[in-house]
Amino acid sequence: MKKTMFTYTKTILERVSFDPLLFCKELEKALKILLPYEIEQLTEWLLQFTKEKPELKHCQLLLNT
Repeated sequence: MKKTMFTYTKTILERVSFDPLLFCKELEKALKILLPYEIEQLTEWLLQFTKEKPELKHCQLLLNT
């Protein structure tokens, strides 16, 4: 089964979520390569994911740039 870039990005972000700086860096990279509809999906996912991890909330600012 082919893995989509969105799914791959989520996997990476989940794995690096222990480090807020690394998480933000990976999020920046993802925003450069994902398609617009994938960025929308990522935004929705990120809002849900960061509810449980308040230390990552500041990375949401990257979505507005």
